[in-house]
Amino acid sequence: MSDFDRREALGLFATSAAAGLSGTSTAAASPRSSDRIRLENEKPGTSDWQLTYTKFDGAAKFRQSLIEGYCDRMSVMAGETLSVQVSTREPTPVSLEIYRLGYYQGLGGRHLLTIGPKPGKPQPTPPVGPMRLRECRWEPTFQVAIPKDWPSGVYLGKLTATKHRYQSYVIFIVKDDRPCDFLFQCSTNTWQAYNKWPENHSLYDNDRTDRKPLVSGVRASFDRPFAKYPQVVDNPQSLGSGEFLLFEYPFAYWIEQNGYDVSYCSNEDVAVGGAEFITRAKTFLSIGHDEYWARPQYDACMKAVQAGVNFGFFSGNAVCFVTKLMPSSEGRANRIIERVGRYGGVQHAEEPWMADLPEHGPNEALLMGARTVIPFNGSGDWICTKPEHWLFAGTGMKAGDRIPGLVGWEHHGNPAEIPGLEIVAEGSTWNSGEQESHYTATIYPGPKGNTIFNAATIFWAQALSSPPGHWVPYVHFGKSHGVDRRVQKMTSNLFDRWKASDSRS
Repeated sequence: MSDFDRREALGLFATSAAAGLSGTSTAAASPRSSDRIRLENEKPGTSDWQLTYTKFDGAAKFRQSLIEGYCDRMSVMAGETLSVQVSTREPTPVSLEIYRLGYYQGLGGRHLLTIGPKPGKPQPTPPVGPMRLRECRWEPTFQVAIPKDWPSGVYLGKLTATKHRYQSYVIFIVKDDRPCDFLFQCSTNTWQAYNKWPENHSLYDNDRTDRKPLVSGVRASFDRPFAKYPQVVDNPQSLGSGEFLLFEYPFAYWIEQNGYDVSYCSNEDVAVGGAEFITRAKTFLSIGHDEYWARPQYDACMKAVQAGVNFGFFSGNAVCFVTKLMPSSEGRANRIIERVGRYGGVQHAEEPWMADLPEHGPNEALLMGARTVIPFNGSGDWICTKPEHWLFAGTGMKAGDRIPGLVGWEHHGNPAEIPGLEIVAEGSTWNSGEQESHYTATIYPGPKGNTIFNAATIFWAQALSSPPGHWVPYVHFGKSHGVDRRVQKMTSNLFDRWKASDSRS
């Protein structure tokens, strides 16, 4: 740990103590309903939320211009109004069906609302702006008043054109401010960072002659549809839904199947809401591919750890890039993102891919216990190293036992020098270039009896459940074997301990 990182940690801990996080928040005054998600999932479900017909453009191969749309916000409170902008290649009536995703008797979703048909029309593909920004200014097609009884969750809007059979999604989160056991942060910044809509306009596409993909000076707007996800898993269901169905949905499905008390939010909600937004929960969850974090988001989470909140990083490549949140050209807050720095600074081995990232963030391992390592992608088995730890109770795992293919495609290693930190699994990964890397899954104690777990893989969710519409990814000649009872048991060991604890100040 560098002197800079030690100073950062001490400074954040001191700030946490001085901030008085025990003060009353809006959430503390809200009524608690720990059975809300369990009761919600007893309502009738349907598998009709899935897209049936998709078709992609020829040149812009990740886009479907026949029908596409986006929401004016990634998250809303119940009682607020959401605007949905839709474009169709030719004029046609368009309908919007809204579903909440969950377990719902194994069907994965519940139908809540149908709006339309309403007139759909072509809306302009925006020109390339400064820093390769593609920012739509489409007219609203639907205004959705979110009913006050809609629970927090991830919601899909299925768009369907009357004149042809093709469909696509829009996606949004209904958030709340109530006390809860688990706060599930969706990796919305990362969804947008990898969004290539309309052609090649993600944060990874630039005009540099050296072709380095991880640089500053490139921006991405939330005011555009989500194209089909471009790597690792070729699932048409990602059209309009970001990365949620690919890397996060199996975890949400498992949580709701087991009746845990969970609330959902976006990356932006944490950055804006600060530590009080987190401390209403006993446990904070980072799931899947959670790469892009604004600095206020990191600071809020560090303060929440010091306040006694448990953390579960069931993710890989998490908290990697310092992300700047900026308003849209029309002044709406936090609608544009830019990669401006590397947490912990650019390592020498990362320089072939990264350049001119001016902002230095603290080492992410100070929060998570371990961090993104080089090589940063690959696949491998998750290998038990500490079978006597309570994490493994009831799994039957012994030292050296493996969970095949669970590590991928990006992972964490290089554990931090945190008192009491334990490595519970570690091993090697290999990528398609036959480069070897090393991952470490860690757990460490917080200052108030809380615990911080780092699974060190994006693919943890793949072993929890296989809901409708989900495809298991295959990458670098490695593949998760899907649902594994040992992963389910380790996760329930963590969740049950976290649920029973309440060490928050």
